[in-house]
Amino acid sequence: MTANAARDARRSHLGSSGRLGSPLPRRFYARDTERVARELLGAVLCCRTPDGWAAGRIVETEAYLGEHDPACHAAVGPTERNRWLYGPPGIAYVYFIYGVHWCFNAVTRDTGWPAAVLVRAIEPIEGLDLMRERRGHPARERDLTNGPGKLCAALGITGAMSGWRLYDSPLTIHRGIDIPDADVITTPRIGITRAAEWPLRWLVKDSPYVSRTPRHFPRTPHRP
Repeated sequence: MTANAARDARRSHLGSSGRLGSPLPRRFYARDTERVARELLGAVLCCRTPDGWAAGRIVETEAYLGEHDPACHAAVGPTERNRWLYGPPGIAYVYFIYGVHWCFNAVTRDTGWPAAVLVRAIEPIEGLDLMRERRGHPARERDLTNGPGKLCAALGITGAMSGWRLYDSPLTIHRGIDIPDADVITTPRIGITRAAEWPLRWLVKDSPYVSRTPRHFPRTPHRP
């Protein structure tokens, strides 16, 4: 089977969000953030807007653990900007960065514990024409969604969606496919200066859709 045929086979069951089955339930997110980050690999992030419906398979995530995590927005305590981080689990936390990009997070743990999983990259699997239009028709398909800002632009995710329930709104995450541990790599988180060495980034090995990993970063096979 060619690479294109394999890709098309993975996409063949995705004619509409209903064909994915029910979204992941609230209890999926009410667990340790690291576990949720790992198990979101292979899940399908979907967003329906007035423009249409688009979806992609999650191939890269990062965990942000709470007020004790210097890289987490909650390190400064509760603010108007980070209030959705404090729960309940299973809602969206979408923030603006560099005055340009939205970044999408799934809130985890318990209400009052400000932790979340940043979705860093997805493999586009539905609504590609809409994604291309939103992203200005990049030359390579991988460049549609190989970064947190890119995927939000491609899917139409904005800060107005903060607080939306990921199991009961136009913004949902569905189970998708299981990614074996042998196909998962961990690295430090990208683009931060505090707690930069913490190995809290998970990605699907050999996926062309993940964001670029700095050359000096250690890459460690995932061990549950």
